[in-house]
Amino acid sequence: GFFQSNAVEVDVKDASNATCLYANWMMKFLIKYETNNSDYKNTTLNLSSNVTHNGSVCGNDTQAALLAVQFGEGHLWSINFTKTNETYQGNFITFTYNTNDTALFPDAKRKGPVTIVVKDTMSPVQLNNVFVCHNADFLEAENVTQIFWNVTVQAFVENGTISKKESRCSADTPTSAPTVLPTTANITTASTTTLSPAPTTAPRPVEDPVTGNYSLKSGNKTCFLATVGLQLNVSQDKPVLININPKTTTADGTCGNTTATLKLNDGNSTLIGF
Repeated sequence: GFFQSNAVEVDVKDASNATCLYANWMMKFLIKYETNNSDYKNTTLNLSSNVTHNGSVCGNDTQAALLAVQFGEGHLWSINFTKTNETYQGNFITFTYNTNDTALFPDAKRKGPVTIVVKDTMSPVQLNNVFVCHNADFLEAENVTQIFWNVTVQAFVENGTISKKESRCSADTPTSAPTVLPTTANITTASTTTLSPAPTTAPRPVEDPVTGNYSLKSGNKTCFLATVGLQLNVSQDKPVLININPKTTTADGTCGNTTATLKLNDGNSTLIGF
């Protein structure tokens, strides 16, 4: 149930009514806010079924493309894209949530819109290619975790036709380089230790996974400890077993008053969130 949300599809047209920017994706937001009692609560903002995309811009060689959506009680989200002669990529994501939404923030101390800006981690995509990423991507900044999955997007669409050529994110490719999570001011990088050597790399590991120690710190205090050996059984065309290697796995996440999140990212770009 963690990823339940509504899918969003935006098809931006140019002056000749041809598609110039297309996106279909799912996203949700985990927000920690201060209450009237000066403590903190966590709330989850899902996209409603009624989403508009006013202000979206096609973009060109000199102007950035903009994908902007509005939903719920005054919540806004947008991403801008720029291009070179060969590629395009997302630059910055802007998210505004409105604490006047009493259904989500019934006792918020701060009233009104709150805006955060975070740099997008999307790699450059070849022009006339559609970017696809089914795996979940997490962006954290200023007490907000933005989660995206099942993403399909193409900026600067040529001739009004969505491309058949795909550029997949590294998380969708098991043998690619690891995805680097964004560093934010309010997240302390966790330490990772290993109890024994890493398992031998093989397409289908059959040995037991090596046990690893993972921890998170809040200031100088450890707030999350996990001692665990992990093996994933992935159902694809052929079942694939993947051992999580503690020697190449980094831990990240956050600790709050009522919730904590531990994220493990290993050398095969396998992202697991607890």
